[in-house]
Formats: sequence, C-alpha cells, structure tokens
Amino acid sequence: MTEILTDIIYDKQKQLATDIYLPQGNSKTEILLFWHGGGWFRGDKSNLKELCLMAANRGFLVFAPNYSLAPQATFPAAHEDSNNFVKWLLSSKYVAEGTPISQIGVSSGGTLALLAAGKYGFPTVTWSAPVSFSNWIQDHPAVKPSPQAHKDFGTEDLNEINDSFYKYFTLTYAGSPKMSTLKLIDAASYDYHNLQQLLMINSTNELAPTKYLLAFINFLASQNLGVELKLIPGKRHAMAYASEYIDFSLAYLENSLMNNQQ
Repeated sequence: MTEILTDIIYDKQKQLATDIYLPQGNSKTEILLFWHGGGWFRGDKSNLKELCLMAANRGFLVFAPNYSLAPQATFPAAHEDSNNFVKWLLSSKYVAEGTPISQIGVSSGGTLALLAAGKYGFPTVTWSAPVSFSNWIQDHPAVKPSPQAHKDFGTEDLNEINDSFYKYFTLTYAGSPKMSTLKLIDAASYDYHNLQQLLMINSTNELAPTKYLLAFINFLASQNLGVELKLIPGKRHAMAYASEYIDFSLAYLENSLMNNQQ
C-alpha cells in the first residue's frame, strides 16, 4: 500500500503544491522527482498518479510537483519554480544527509529535469524532452502556431500538427519571439557542471526531428559529459509510451543510485 499526501504547499507565495507518494515498509527510501509535461502551458501532477504509484511500489518516495503555467507565467517562471521546489525539498524533513535523489521528466518536464540534473547531479531519465527552441524557431519561420492544428487549419498531417504545437508552446512560454529569450530556454544554455547519469528516451519521429536532440548530445559530449540515448521506433511522444518504459526507467535510476553509493 502507498499513502498519498496531496497538495502539499512548497511555495506559499505562488500557492504551488506537490503530491507525495509514501512507500510502506521501506527503511532505505530513495527519492524520485516526477515532473509532468504539457508544454509549460498545461498539464498537472495528477496526470502522473498511476506512474507515481508504480514507482512508490518499488520503494521510491515520490514527489510530483506542479509549477507555474503559461501564458499567465512565462519564462523563466517554470524553471525558477523547479529550482525552488528542489531547494524546498532539500531543506525538508524528507531529506537527510546522503539521501539519494533521482528524477523522471516528461516532455517539457524533462527539460526542467535537465536543469536540475546539471545543477544538482541527480540521476535523470527524460521522456521526449524538447531541447532546442532558438534553432527550431529559426528553422520553421512559416509554421503557424496552434495547440490544435488539425482543428484550426484542417490538416491531418502529423508533422504539420506537431510543428504547429511545438511553435505554439515554445512562443507561449517564451512570451515573445525574441531570440535572446529562446536561447535561454535552450537546454544547451543550462549549467551542467554536476551532471552525472542521464538517460534520454525519445521516439524516432518526435515533436522535433532527432537532429536537434543529437545536436544537444553532441554539445554534452563536447564538454566530456556522458549521456545514454534510447530511440524508440515510431511517432509516440512521452506519456504515449510511458507505461512501456516506466519499469525500464526506474531500473536505470535504481542502478545509478546503487553505483553512486558504492
């Protein structure tokens, strides 16, 4: 059995909360941060409930935080919220010296997880994390932004639908098309001086072409930083393959934490 504590406030000013999944009968609890997706303009921690329960059943103490959403809160709001959550967690009763912490980030939540992975060194798995925004926008000047291009523009082409969605959530969160802002959102702009174990899972036909993901991996390699990549054949994005790869992801994190403790 897992006990669930819902809506535990971690930011009183913004009234941001986390759900906490408490595993039973585990005296050596490992913490897992689970970041929801939604392009920084939608999504909620409750979307992760079944996955969080699966992780708690394996002994993880799971935290699923919410963060500010656009268009009411634009960049860097969600990024700052994720950092503030980690600060809150590290000073909370749930963390003692040496408590192992890891992460799974879903879609845009995976981008937030990259930020924390670079700063704190948490072993991390990302599912379909978008990593390029400035170059992507430059490469797609004619794309019309929409969260539902099939309805707004009458298109059935998946690539056109994905492109419209990518441009929509990027510009909605950025708050403007300014290249200076978009470059700050790029995953390659984050500080990775503490990066340790990182596994990135993506489908071969994602929201953004794999060339952007490979460019980011090449960026990490140029800094002598290791990363593991798993490409899944097909067009599924993040939560669409989550049920198949949750066990794989948790096993990767368990192994990473075990190696870190040796």
